Amino acid sequence: MSEKTIFKRIIDHEIPADIVYEDDRVIAFRDNNPQAPTHVLVIPKKEIASLDALTDEDQALLGHLWLAIRRIAGDLGLTGGYRVTVNCGPDAGQSVDHLHFHLLAGRKMSWPPG
Repeated sequence: MSEKTIFKRIIDHEIPADIVYEDDRVIAFRDNNPQAPTHVLVIPKKEIASLDALTDEDQALLGHLWLAIRRIAGDLGLTGGYRVTVNCGPDAGQSVDHLHFHLLAGRKMSWPPG
């Protein structure tokens, strides 16, 4: 059996996190190394390693994740805009093998990113 990721340990409430949203399929918490004044990680409770590991059966879950992100942005009062990013694989900066979305806000974002 493989070792649990840090995100799975947060999902299981084994380690503390500053949780801003949770339902039966999604959990969202503030990033410990924020890259913007608001930096929230939104993750499915289902263990999915990355975007590349998604299957057709995950379609409804992905829709739910995007609606949760919209709700979280509203709950946090992100009226000036926000950015959502997903890193897929080590070359893109993915450091935890669990699909996660970065919700960033509170400063002017530059383009192109990275």
